Amino acid sequence: MKTKYGLPPKVQFCTRCTMSNQRPVPVGEMKYKVNAYKPTDAFNKEGLCAACQFSFVKDNKIDWDKREKELIELCNKYRSKSSSEYDCIVPGSGGKDSRFTSHILKEKYGMNPLTVTWAPHIYTDIGKKNHASWLDNVDNILITPSIETHRKLTNLAFKNLLHPFQPFVFGQRYAALKVAKRFNIGLVFHGESPFEYGSADPIKDSKKSGFDKKYFVSKNNLNEIYLGGVSVKELVKKHKIPLSDLFWYLPIFESDLKKFKLNYKFLGYYLKWNPQEVFYYAVDKTGFIPNPERTEGTYSKYASLDDRIDGFHYYTSFIKFGLGRATMDTAQEIRNGLLTRDEGIDLVKKYDGEFPNKYFQEILEYMRIDEKLFWRLINAARSPHLWSKIKGKWTLKHKVWE
Repeated sequence: MKTKYGLPPKVQFCTRCTMSNQRPVPVGEMKYKVNAYKPTDAFNKEGLCAACQFSFVKDNKIDWDKREKELIELCNKYRSKSSSEYDCIVPGSGGKDSRFTSHILKEKYGMNPLTVTWAPHIYTDIGKKNHASWLDNVDNILITPSIETHRKLTNLAFKNLLHPFQPFVFGQRYAALKVAKRFNIGLVFHGESPFEYGSADPIKDSKKSGFDKKYFVSKNNLNEIYLGGVSVKELVKKHKIPLSDLFWYLPIFESDLKKFKLNYKFLGYYLKWNPQEVFYYAVDKTGFIPNPERTEGTYSKYASLDDRIDGFHYYTSFIKFGLGRATMDTAQEIRNGLLTRDEGIDLVKKYDGEFPNKYFQEILEYMRIDEKLFWRLINAARSPHLWSKIKGKWTLKHKVWE
């Protein structure tokens, strides 16, 4: 059967968690007009997904005392000789992960981090409060792009890719690195490793302390770079977006790195990462406040709280890949021993694919998309190997509880 997004036609669920082989890894996002993914069909003979395989390696194969010594050596190498100078960058919103990373680097390992925040589309009340209280203990640069430019890019990304979060992702990815370059700070610490969530080679990825340079660096050819499925050249010429407005969305070019060496690391490579423990630490040590109500699409209250468009990022993932926010949350909590698979399945059945009604009209207005077009684009994005329409109602063909 024909599939969209390069997904494998045969759906398989992990035997340990709630994830399926439909979870893709973005690849070459800035080089294509369409969604560019590669499938993560990396299940082993026991039926474990790549993320669960990685979890086994994390729990049983890594000498964490040795890794921490490596962290101390790295910090010693980059630690500034002057207490008034920054010696590392920590990107983040003031959520649990960035709070944990900045606090433990500062208080336990003696670093002086500069935190960098890429502003959300529209702050949630709790997101704004957490960002403000984070700054009680750390220095921060908040980068807020042109609202009109960000709105246009989000509109294009939704219409062309059904990916309203893509402009935010690019800014989040590159903004901190450009601040690092501007201040000549060679060490950037991200918190959680993305390999926790699965890729093609979990054994190899367990040995990766940071991103490969090619993830952030590009050749200086703007005609070959796409944002929202549109080339930079077309964004400037047809959509009247000034090239200067795109600065934070674009990668660092190879020519920029001739005199500046950038070292981008995951703290989760050096310290054993558990999202629940990170949450408790952030609450206890930094005053992080979880959402006062359950987040739409899932059962949790402490992750991805900052942006009113977050729910639509997860909902469009559910439409394209059959995997919603509750699947993402339960899968990682099963791997970390906080849920059984049966408990996870019950939560997926109850919450996955729940529509994010709370900010719906506000997000439509923000993207300048009417409701009729919204649903037409949503339904056009459904892959036929995942969805069928029965008596006028769209239904997933494959469910983890079946």
